[in-house]
Order: sequence, then C-alpha cells, then structure tokens
Amino acid sequence: MGNSKSGAVSKEILEDLKLNTKFSETEIVQWYENFKRQCPTGRISKEEFQTIYSKFFPESDANTYAQHVFRSFDTNDDGTLDFKEYIIALHMTSTGKTTRKLEWAFSLFDVDKNGYITKSEVKEICTAIFKLIPKDELADLPEDENTPEKRADKLWKFFDKGENDRVAEGEFIQGVLDNDEALRLIQYQPLK
Repeated sequence: MGNSKSGAVSKEILEDLKLNTKFSETEIVQWYENFKRQCPTGRISKEEFQTIYSKFFPESDANTYAQHVFRSFDTNDDGTLDFKEYIIALHMTSTGKTTRKLEWAFSLFDVDKNGYITKSEVKEICTAIFKLIPKDELADLPEDENTPEKRADKLWKFFDKGENDRVAEGEFIQGVLDNDEALRLIQYQPLK
C-alpha cells in the first residue's frame, strides 16, 4: 500500500488520516481513488463539495449547511479543499461526541471566524440545520424547537449568556459536553 506512484495517496497522508480518523487504510484508499476521479486537480471546490454533501441528505436542502461545513474546513481560505481536508471534514461530521468534533462544531458556528459565537451566528447555523430536516420530520419536533429561532433560543440558554454576549470555544465545548440536549441541538440526526 505504501507505493508512491502518482495517483496513489501518499504514505504520510495515509498514516496521518489513519491516526486522526476512524477510517481504515482500505477506506481511505477507496475515498482517494474516488476523489481523484471526481477531482483530477486534487482540489474540490465549494460547489463540488455541496453536490457531494447533498447526496447524504437526499430529502433535504443541504446546500447552506454544506457551505458552512466547507468554510470550517477550508483552513487556508483558498476556496478549495485538498484530499486531507476533505477526509477530515467527512470524519468530523460523521463521528460521535468527541472534543475534536466539538472544536469543529465551534468553528462551524463561528461564522465570522473571530473566535467567538454570537446568538445571531447560532441562529444562522440553526437555520442551515433546519434545511437538512425533511419536511415530514419537522412536524415531530418538540414545540420549543420547531423553528430555527426557537432552536437557537433553546441552545443559547445552555450557555447562560445574554442576547448580546459571546461564547468562547472552551465555554461552547464545556456547555455541550455538560448537556446531551445541547449536543442534540447543534446537529441534525436523521430519524432511523
């Protein structure tokens, strides 16, 4: 597997991704082959990412959420993701309750990238999350979270902050770790 002919994932990237994701070597190699086929340049644009991400939510409008996910993983702000950024994005958005996932979630909610989350940013992401929820599931949501505004209000209360206050990364992570309800509110989990 460690061959370095062009077209194969480099040994360094493969080892790094095996250490930092839940994916096996076989899965990473398969992802890489698909990635190279779909993105011969080795970079994926925001539009391409949105198209791929939307396939995970066929019953929903995932475009807005995908744009926020893309922004949070485009760490060098060049408007594209390389293979490693792409795999880390898939891993972080599909794994369970970990501090790393919560660090990523904070960067997702930190829309203006200033190191803090405001209530308006929480509302913006809650609005994007709502677009992921299929119409037939919206009716089953609890009364106090059946709109993006209500969901944002409910989540904001967990941080014990005023309307115009800000939440730092550590406060966000601790607030979500301390409360399973908050963890549920920062994401969309399809009904099984």
